[in-house]
Amino acid sequence: MIEILTTGLPNTVQDLGRPGHLALGVSHGGAMDRQALAIANLMLGNDPRAAGIEVALYPFRLRVDRDTAVAITGADCAVSVGGRPCPPWWATTIYAGETLLVEAPRVGARSYIAFAGGLDLPVVIGSRATDVKGGFGGLAGRGLSRGDRLALNSAECTLPAGGFGAALEERRGTTDGLAAAVDLRVLPAAEFDAFTSQAQAAFTGSEWSITNDANRMGYRLFGETLSLVSPLELLSHGIVPGTIQVPPSGQPIIQLADANTCGGYPKIATVIEADLWRLAQAPVGARLRFLPVSTQTSTEALRTILKRRHDFVAARNLMAGRLRPA
Repeated sequence: MIEILTTGLPNTVQDLGRPGHLALGVSHGGAMDRQALAIANLMLGNDPRAAGIEVALYPFRLRVDRDTAVAITGADCAVSVGGRPCPPWWATTIYAGETLLVEAPRVGARSYIAFAGGLDLPVVIGSRATDVKGGFGGLAGRGLSRGDRLALNSAECTLPAGGFGAALEERRGTTDGLAAAVDLRVLPAAEFDAFTSQAQAAFTGSEWSITNDANRMGYRLFGETLSLVSPLELLSHGIVPGTIQVPPSGQPIIQLADANTCGGYPKIATVIEADLWRLAQAPVGARLRFLPVSTQTSTEALRTILKRRHDFVAARNLMAGRLRPA
């Protein structure tokens, strides 16, 4: 069992979400940075879909009542387990009565905490992820509060003395706070040609900042006004995480994990799935740049992420084999 000591409502239980239910009006949901949560689970030998905690408001602190193992990934934060400092992207043992503290990020926005065996919560529509908008999943469909207690599944996890870490090259320097624009690869969406040539050029040729109107549903951006060739009325139609819509204001909105499943605003582009983690780690005020790519590039980028995950599992299994007692 773990007890939440310091938190905020934006911090929730998440897994990899509920794909395949958009037709029922159920958002994909799940971790905003799915890669970070999956790797945290894999470091512990869990199924990558196991439920953990997504932290978006800091500091975050919890206490465990039994020995277990934890992994912390995502944003680059100062982390301590039982008062012992931990490097970023690290798995380690936490002993009964000890606390885990995650402080405000130096780089990035969201942290992920996985536990050996995962969190033991009811499965709702195929997932333990919290859907705050729908009021289900996670812990009673809400964010975490001080005093909440979460059960853990039983699992053994043998780690090297001091812990076990992961390093992902593609994350280095890509979300360096507000210092540099975050590059996001995009594909043209259905209404791309309905925008003026000036709007098309501005979309990919200028930078956009994330406004304060940003949460798990989506980010509203600020930049040049994007105009249509002529007024366009659309029936509501399906949208997915990464869809970039342009409302009458001309300022884009990027749909994210908890987005509505349909909408009627014209769509200018879609952020490729392999780059959604970059949005998850971009804080309010960060600047974005959109880079057009081909469908082939998008597919190859996703395959690369999945291959790295597979390679990491192989390396983790090899190390686990070496750690077994003789």
